[in-house]
Amino acid sequence: MDKDLSMYNIRTDLALEAKEIAAQGMQSPEIPGLWSETESADGITVTRMEIQNEQAASQIGKMVGHYVTLEVPDLRQGDTELQDRVATSMAKEFEAFLRRIGITASSSVLVVGLGNGSVTPDALGPIVVENIMVTRHFFELMPDQVNPGYRPVSAVAPGVLGTTGIESSDIVQGIVEKAKPDLIIAVDALAAKSLERVNTTIQIADTGIHPGSGIGNKRKGLTKEILGVPCIAIGVPTVLYASTIVNNTMDLVFEHMKKHTDNTAPMFGAFGTMEETERLQLVREVLHPLGHDLLVTPKEIDKFIEDIGNIIASGLNAALHEAVNTDNVAAYTH
Repeated sequence: MDKDLSMYNIRTDLALEAKEIAAQGMQSPEIPGLWSETESADGITVTRMEIQNEQAASQIGKMVGHYVTLEVPDLRQGDTELQDRVATSMAKEFEAFLRRIGITASSSVLVVGLGNGSVTPDALGPIVVENIMVTRHFFELMPDQVNPGYRPVSAVAPGVLGTTGIESSDIVQGIVEKAKPDLIIAVDALAAKSLERVNTTIQIADTGIHPGSGIGNKRKGLTKEILGVPCIAIGVPTVLYASTIVNNTMDLVFEHMKKHTDNTAPMFGAFGTMEETERLQLVREVLHPLGHDLLVTPKEIDKFIEDIGNIIASGLNAALHEAVNTDNVAAYTH
């Protein structure tokens, strides 16, 4: 039986997790209208996914388009060599997006860093903007002195509605009307369902982005339909809900006890027979009235957010400027 995720209100920004949830309980793991492939090398697992029609989009709760997810479980270890490989891998995957939508080596690009730079788990976008190689002013002021291998790139961190009083989408729309970029790259922190994917996963999507969607906020998005310019979204899950952590912990307890006994019914009762989505809803119903369904982030988030922001900026610098190729991307990572 196919599942419609809209009725469950599963809070995740990751298309890969949405696909996994939709496949639970289905007789076949294949979802009609959804293509995907996965490959792993050097500690990096890359999953490429295409949602091809509205039926598949409705089934997993994501928009029609292309999604690439890089999963790097050891990214939290601070291994600089691994970070270099991730930046290089991300650059190659991003270049494929540029080719797919017809962005040439001379096309102008606007990088938008969404989020609140004063709130660490939400500071990914501003950190990336700080490390992006901006060149548009050189093309405007001294075009004859720009070396080959660079394109016009501008960057902005528009802040958040709570501090500016203006929707990020409206600010970006005004910039687009004046600067007229050929492409927008929106970078934002995301919410995940799985604790293992927090701060270890990068998602790229050509569907644009809706700020705050992962934490339940329905906000005006940055999409081609709204801005009139193609928009590629890059995100990293930095938070998840307390209810998700409780539910994941219950899963671990179930699996642990099943190793010791085949008869877990007296121990878990109705909990043991519930589907994951039903159990998550129950946990959320218990925690929410108490004010305990909090957004949670790892205590090492300060270091994580700097590292992952530098990785994404380095990957983008290599993908956007031919002069910064994937062989020397490491020079821009640290």
